[in-house]
Amino acid sequence: MIPYTVNIKLAARTLTGTLHLQNKTAVDWGWQGLIAQGCHSSILIIDPKTAQTIQVLERHKSNVVKVKWSRENYYHNTSSPYSLRLASGDASGKIIVWDVVSGTAHCEIQEHSKPIQDMEWLWNQDASHDLLLAVHPPNYIVLWNGDTGTKLWKKSYAENILSFSFDPFDPSNMALLTSEGIVFITDFSHSKPPGSAGKKVYIASPHASPAHTKPAPTAAPAPTGAKKALNKVKVLITNEKPTAEAVTLNDCLQLSYLPSKRNHMLLLYPREILILDLELSQTVGVVAIERSGVPFIQVIPCAQRDALYCLHENGCITLRVCRTTTAPEEATDPEQSVQELVYDLRSQCDAIRVTKTVRPYRMVICPVNENSAALTVSDGRVMLWELKAQTGKATANPSSGLSPLYSPVSFCGAPLGPNQKRIQDLSLNSMIGQTLIAGENPLPSSNQQEVQLKFLLTGLLSGLPQSPFAIRMCPPLTTKNINQYQPLLAAGTSNGSVLVYNLTSGLLHKELSVHSCEVRGIEWVSLTSFLSFATSAPNNMGLVRNELQHVDLPTGRCFAFRGERGNDEPPIEMIKVSHLKQYLVVVFRDKPLELWDIRTGTLLREMAKNFPTVTALEWSPSHNLKSLKKKQMAAREAMARQTVSDAEQSSVESSVISLLQDAESKSEINQAISAREHFVFTDTDGQVYHITVEGNTVKDGARIPPDGSMGSIACIAWKGDTLVLGDVDGNLNFWDLKARLSRGIPTHRGWVKKIRFAPGKGNQKLLVMYTDGAEVWDTKEVQMVSSMRIGRNVNYRILDIDWCTSDKVVLASDDGCIRVLEMAMKSASYRMDEQDLTDPVWCPYLLVPRAALTLKSFLLLQPWSGTFTMDITQVDYNEKDEIKGLIQEQLNSLSNDMKNVLQDPELSLLQRCLLVSRLFGDESDLHFWTVASHYLQSFAQARQLSVSTADGQAQSEGIQPTPQNHLDICHDVLCESSYFQKFQLDRVHLQEVKRSSYEHTKKCADQLLLLGQTDRAVQLLLETSADNPSYYCDSLKACLVTTITSSGPSQSTIKLVATNMIANGKLAEGVQLLCLIDKAADACRYLQTYGEWNRAAWLAKVRLNPAESSDVLKRWAEHLCSPQVNQKSKAILVLLSLGCFYKVGEMLQSMRHFDRAALFIEACLKYGLMEANDSSNKLIEAAFLDYARLLRSLGLREGAALWASRAGSAGQQLMEELFQGEGGEPEAILCEEEVELGQESSE
Repeated sequence: MIPYTVNIKLAARTLTGTLHLQNKTAVDWGWQGLIAQGCHSSILIIDPKTAQTIQVLERHKSNVVKVKWSRENYYHNTSSPYSLRLASGDASGKIIVWDVVSGTAHCEIQEHSKPIQDMEWLWNQDASHDLLLAVHPPNYIVLWNGDTGTKLWKKSYAENILSFSFDPFDPSNMALLTSEGIVFITDFSHSKPPGSAGKKVYIASPHASPAHTKPAPTAAPAPTGAKKALNKVKVLITNEKPTAEAVTLNDCLQLSYLPSKRNHMLLLYPREILILDLELSQTVGVVAIERSGVPFIQVIPCAQRDALYCLHENGCITLRVCRTTTAPEEATDPEQSVQELVYDLRSQCDAIRVTKTVRPYRMVICPVNENSAALTVSDGRVMLWELKAQTGKATANPSSGLSPLYSPVSFCGAPLGPNQKRIQDLSLNSMIGQTLIAGENPLPSSNQQEVQLKFLLTGLLSGLPQSPFAIRMCPPLTTKNINQYQPLLAAGTSNGSVLVYNLTSGLLHKELSVHSCEVRGIEWVSLTSFLSFATSAPNNMGLVRNELQHVDLPTGRCFAFRGERGNDEPPIEMIKVSHLKQYLVVVFRDKPLELWDIRTGTLLREMAKNFPTVTALEWSPSHNLKSLKKKQMAAREAMARQTVSDAEQSSVESSVISLLQDAESKSEINQAISAREHFVFTDTDGQVYHITVEGNTVKDGARIPPDGSMGSIACIAWKGDTLVLGDVDGNLNFWDLKARLSRGIPTHRGWVKKIRFAPGKGNQKLLVMYTDGAEVWDTKEVQMVSSMRIGRNVNYRILDIDWCTSDKVVLASDDGCIRVLEMAMKSASYRMDEQDLTDPVWCPYLLVPRAALTLKSFLLLQPWSGTFTMDITQVDYNEKDEIKGLIQEQLNSLSNDMKNVLQDPELSLLQRCLLVSRLFGDESDLHFWTVASHYLQSFAQARQLSVSTADGQAQSEGIQPTPQNHLDICHDVLCESSYFQKFQLDRVHLQEVKRSSYEHTKKCADQLLLLGQTDRAVQLLLETSADNPSYYCDSLKACLVTTITSSGPSQSTIKLVATNMIANGKLAEGVQLLCLIDKAADACRYLQTYGEWNRAAWLAKVRLNPAESSDVLKRWAEHLCSPQVNQKSKAILVLLSLGCFYKVGEMLQSMRHFDRAALFIEACLKYGLMEANDSSNKLIEAAFLDYARLLRSLGLREGAALWASRAGSAGQQLMEELFQGEGGEPEAILCEEEVELGQESSE
C-alpha cells in the first residue's frame, strides 16, 4: 500500500469573493505572464495558464484602484534579475511597490489622499527601470523611484487628469486625457518635469448615435464632393474650446496610442472607436456599432498586428483586424473611392449573463503573445479566453465579403523547415500573416493557408458568492482519522447553497445547493457529512419556514432531517451536536428546544411548554463511552466462557447472558452503544442548567444560580475542566470545574457573539468574536493572546469565526473574503515558494535569480549532447538538490507542444532564442532577437544571391533584402526602406482623402513633397481658394515645384535660399526646398543638427539611396549611444537593420550582455555574415570567453567548457581551471564536442 501523507500544516491564505466597484480598473497582465487583480483591499496574483490564484497580497487599508506590473524591457543578469515587481495604488492615494514572491512591500508612496487615477512604469531608457509615473488627483503627475520611494518631480496641469498614454515609438511624447480634452506633451523626460503646459486640443465629440447626420459642432469649411461622405464620421480635433453643447457630449472612455503603427491614436466612445492620425489630427478610421449592437466598455490595441480587442457591455470580447480598403486610383467618381482604415470583426467570444450585481469590469490581454484575454467580472470571476487559429476554408458565410486571413509561413521569425514542429497558436503574429499594403498582390504561395480565428474558454476562476457567510470547519485531525482526513471548510451563503473548500489547496471542493434561503449555521456530524439550517423571512405573525438538512458530501445526498416539521414555526436560533456526534439539540426563539438522535434521525424529546428560554447552550466534552466499552468487552469474554462450559453454568447467570446477547445483537444493528452525554444551558436570568442524555432517557441535573457580575449570557464554551461564559456586555467568566473557581474578566468590547475552543488535546486557547472584531485568549493563564478590531488594524467587519487547525483561525468578513490566519490574526501575504499548488506553474520569475538565469541558458543551448534534453539532472550542474528540483519542476510544467518544439533538432539557434525570450516574457530579448533574426536571414539571403551572380564583392549594406518577408511595421524605422516607403505613401493617400480643412491640405502637400510625389502636391497646392491669405504663396510654390529643373544656377539659388531659411528658424520649409532639388541627404544633416533625429531618420528611409541613408542612420545610432540620451539598446536595433553586425557584436560585448553577444556572433558565423579572420578573432574569442565564464558562474560546466574551447589561448586557461578538480584530461571531451560543432556548422 502506498503510504498516505497528509499535509497537516495549512498555509495562511485568503479566499476572495466579489469585487468592489472601485476595483473595476485594478487588473493588469504583465510580461511576466501573471495577472494581478485588485479585490477590495487585497491583490490576487493569478496564473492564467492553470487558472489558479498563487498569491494574495494584503497591506492596503482601502480599496485597490490600479495595479501595474513592472516592464521587462532590460537586459537580465544577476544584478538586474528576473523578479516579480508590482505597483498597486489604492483609493486613499497610497502606492505600494511589492516583491510578489515574498509577499513583502519594497516601498510605500503617499502624495495625496485621493484615489490614484493612473500609473505606468517607464520602460524606455537604459539608465533605470525603477521609475513609476502616477496621476495623483485632481491634476498632478508625479514621477517616483519605485525602488526607494523618492519623488523625482511633480507637475500640475490646468484640468483634472483622467488617464495618460505614452507614445510607444517615442518616449518623449505622451497624451493626457483630461476632463475637457486631450493634452499632448512632447518633452517628457525622466530627468525633469515637462517644461510647457502641453498642447491642449478639444474633442468635438461625435453625436451619440452612430449615424452622425449633423456635422460636428466646429467651424468646418463647406464640404466639397468627396468630403460629403466623410461628414458621417467627422471628428475634428480643434484648438479652440468647443461650444457648451459639445462639451457635454465628451464621453470619451479611453485614449491609447496604437502600438502597431507610429503616430496613430484611438479614442473610444460607447458606440464607436475612432482612429486618429496625429500628424493630421484627423480621423482616418472608425469602428461604429449599429443601433442594436452592444456598446463598448474598453479596447486594447495590439502591437504585433494592427488589431483591436474590444470589450462590450455584455462581457463579449471581439477581435477586429485591420484591412485597408483600396479602390483603384483611376476611379472616375472620387466619392466612390473613399479610403479608410476598416477593422473587420474576425472573432468573438460568448457573452455573460449581465444582472444588477454581475457585470463585466475589465479585460486584459497577454502582452507577450497577444493571443489570450482575461475578463474580470464584478462577482469575482475571471474568465480566461484563448484565441485559436483553425486552418481551412470558411464555409459558414461566404457572403460576409471579408478577405481571407492567411497564416504566416514562418515560425519564430524563420521559414519553416520541411518537417519542423511548430506551435500554430504561439502568438498573434504566428497566427495571422502580415496585412498587405495597398497595391500589393498577395503572394500566390501554395503553403499559405487560410485561417479562421476562434475564442476558446481555457480557464475560469470563481470567487466566493455575496457575503454574509456562516462558516464551520470539519472535525479536527486525530491519530485515528489521519488516513482519510481532508481539511474541509463549509461556508453557507445567503442564497442557500453551501460551498465546501479544501484548505490545503484553497480550491472549491464541492458546491451544494441545499436550501432555498440564507444559511444560518452549519454543524459537522462526521468527516464527510454535516447538518445545516436556514430560516426564511418571517411572516406577519413572526413565524418562518425552518429548513434543517443533513448532507452527505461524497454522494451529495441531502434530506430534511426534521421530516415534515418546519413550516410556520418560530425560527431556529442554533443547532448543537454532541461531542460523540450522537445527539443534536435544536434551539428555537420562542419555543422549547428539541433533542434528536442523529444516528437514527429520531426525535428523542420535545421539551414541555414551561421549559425555560435558552440563551446559550453547549455540550460537555465528558462522556462514559470508555467505561461502556469496557463493560461490553467484559460481557463478550463472559459469552466466550459460556460457550466452553455451558453445563456448569447456573440458570441465573445464563439469564444475564441471554440479556447481554440480546443487547449485543441490538448494538450490532445500531453499530454503536448509546453513551451518556451532558449539556449545559443558561436561561434569561443567567441560571445554568445541567441535563444528561443517555439512549432515549433525558434527566435534569443540578442547577447553578446566576453570577451577579454577568449580564445576559450569550454563549458558552466547554473543554476539559474549563467552562467559559460570555455575556452581552462583553464580560467573560472562566470556570475551573476541578478547582471549583470562577473568574470574571470585563473585555469592554460589547456583545460576545461566539466563543470556541481550539482543537487538540490540552490546547486551551479560546477564540472570541465581538461585533467589532475578535480576540484569542489563553484560558490556562486567563489572558489575551491577540486581538483584531475594525478601524484599528483591519478595515473589514467579521461575520463568523472558527478554528481551522490548533494554531490557525478562519474568519469570514464583510468584504466577501474568508481568511485563514495565524493565531496572531495579522493578515499577511505568504511566500509563494512555500505554497502547495495543485497544478505546477511555468513562471521562471518564481525561481531565485541565479536559478532563473541557469534555466534560461539551459533552454538556449545544449551543445554538449547530440539530443536536446528537458531533464536538468542529466547535465553536469552542481547546485543544491532543492534548487535543481525547482528548476526541474519548471521544465516539467511546460506544455508538451513546447517541449516537442524545444527538443526538435530542426529548430535553429535564432528560432530558439526567440522562443525562449517569449517563454520568459523578456521584452528586450524579444525585440533584439526579432530584429536580429530577420536581418541576419535577409542579409545572408542577399549575400547568397550576390555570390551566385558571381559578383566578387558583396556590399552588405548596399543590398536591399528580398521583400518576400518584411519586418512588421510596428518596428517603424527598423523596417526595410522599400516597405517603409510604401507604407508612408499609403498613409499620405489616406490622409489626403480624409482632409477636411486648409490646414490638413497644407500638411498633406508638405508630406507629398518630402516623399517626392510632386505632381500630386501641385494639385493640392492649387486647391487653395482665392480668399485664403496664403493663396498667393501657395500658387507661387506650385509654379516653383513644376518648373524646377536640375540646371546648375537654379539649384544653387534654391540651396542658398534653403540654408538661409533654416538659419532663420524655418527648418521645415528649408528641408522641403532641399528635397525638391534632390538634396535630401543635406536636409537630413540639417535636421540632425537641429536635433530632429526622428524626422531625419524618417526622411532618410523614404528618400535616400541605401548608402546615404545608412550614413544618416549610423549618425543617429551614435547619437543614441551618447551618455545624455543613453538608449544603447535602440541604437543596437538601428545598427542591426543596417547590417553592421560586427559593430553590434562589439557593442553587446562592451555593454556586458555576454550571452546575447556570444549567441549573436555564433549566429553570424553560422550564416556566414562574419568571417573568423585575424581582425575579428579578438572579438569572437573575447565574447566566447565571457560567455563561458558566465555559464561557469551559473554552474553549467559542460557549456562553459564548450565555449572556452573556442576562445583561443585565454579559453585554454579557463578550461584548465574548470577541470582542475577532476584530475582527468579535458581532451577526450573536447574531441567529441569539436566533432559536434562541425556537424552544426555544416547544417
